[in-house]
Amino acid sequence: MNDQATVIGFIGVGLLLVAFLLNLFRVVRADGFSYSLLNLVGAGLAGYSSYLIAFMPFVILESVWAAVAGAGLVRLALKGLRAADSH
Repeated sequence: MNDQATVIGFIGVGLLLVAFLLNLFRVVRADGFSYSLLNLVGAGLAGYSSYLIAFMPFVILESVWAAVAGAGLVRLALKGLRAADSH
């Protein structure tokens, strides 16, 4: 077993679970910055961990998850820019 991949995977999955629980208990919103950032970093780490152990199904899953979270962050940034321009 690759210990480095395991630690990275645990951290990534932990961040994903934290995001899920914080949203479930209404601490963060699913369309908010914190939720998307936790998902981006968590999925990125989980995907990297999967890559290190050559488990391609999860590399694909986590890469798509990270890309969607990244797109959400871009959407939030553009929304913020539009709001700032309207003032």
